[in-house]
Amino acid sequence: MWPLYAAGFTTAFGAHGIAANLGGFSEDAVTSLLVLGGLLALYDGAEVLLKPVFGTLADRIGAKPVLLGGLVAFACASALYALADSPGWLWAARLGQGAAASAFSPSASALVARFNPVARHGRVFGSYGFYKSIGYTLGPLLGGVLVWAGGLRPLFTVLAVLAAAVAAWAALAVPAAAPLPKSRQTVLDLVRRLTSRTFLAPTAALAGATAALSVGVGFLPVSGAAAGLGTVATGAAVSVLAATAALVQPYAGRALDAGRLTTRTGLAAGLATTAAGLGCAMLPGLTGILAGAALIGAGTGLITPLGFAALAATTPSERLGQTMGSAELGRELGDAGGPLLVAAVATASSLTYGFAALALLLTAGPLLTLASHRRSAPARRAYGPESTGTALIGETKHERQEGPGHRDPPGV
Repeated sequence: MWPLYAAGFTTAFGAHGIAANLGGFSEDAVTSLLVLGGLLALYDGAEVLLKPVFGTLADRIGAKPVLLGGLVAFACASALYALADSPGWLWAARLGQGAAASAFSPSASALVARFNPVARHGRVFGSYGFYKSIGYTLGPLLGGVLVWAGGLRPLFTVLAVLAAAVAAWAALAVPAAAPLPKSRQTVLDLVRRLTSRTFLAPTAALAGATAALSVGVGFLPVSGAAAGLGTVATGAAVSVLAATAALVQPYAGRALDAGRLTTRTGLAAGLATTAAGLGCAMLPGLTGILAGAALIGAGTGLITPLGFAALAATTPSERLGQTMGSAELGRELGDAGGPLLVAAVATASSLTYGFAALALLLTAGPLLTLASHRRSAPARRAYGPESTGTALIGETKHERQEGPGHRDPPGV
């Protein structure tokens, strides 16, 4: 599992380490805000387009070759700019990094699910999310030190060495995971599976959590600056958000595996906590910003392992790559859509109303869950616990009867 955790760290460290430091780079490469926006969008755009493609490829040829190929490609794309040091090659390197991350990120998630029984999915996805959050936290900090010392080339060099080392480690330590036999799947079957509640509910929660996380990282410093706070205070708030998200994920995953928490309750509580954090961010001063950062981090840390565990539990093992790639697409859309929503509302009114708009959107999730639970209550009383509508997100009929520890993914 450790090379898979390292792969998650690599994609997070690379994405945020460069993105957080592009704006302060030399004028010959980033000449305007439009150029900066293009470089940021290039990486995310490649992920949006290619993650479902590479997830499906992982199911077809095996997840390990796609994982290794993505890590090697990431190392090569990083080395490209480290050697060339030209503004034109910076665009090519960012595009290559985004495409490579699209390959090894969903492959790593699929292998995390396949190498562990359902009864441990909460724990392992909590650990996977923890190390990704550490990458998100350290990327801007260590990346800033490297860029301050020598520009972007040292940062790209470190990323190339890191990806190459993780690729070698994974090649030696990760077992081969041959593709599993699959029944024929039509386009209609795929659409039906990706529009079912068992897919849409956790994916929507993951997208909402990612949207709130991006808004917190991007706009809490703006609120701090408007309140007269310095960069140290606003930077500390962002660090609180990332650190809280990292610490909560392992505990949430273990609670799910132990039966102390269900995916339905956990996802609803995570969305409500995240919405409360955005509400706190509307308050002026350092107290509101720190409380908002802590609650947003706690909510996203609760949602992330539970969402991925729910997806893995309701997906056939031979389709894990496709599902994880599609779910990652949902997260990328939330990553882009959250800041766009807040920025649009803030432009028309104020940033306070922007936070309120996203908070109201996230609150809809728990309210819909509560309404669905109340509608299903008469059916439970009439027909008992096996009635449809009572299943938790990520729980099958067999698991409700026998318990989650009685089902292992096929082929393990």
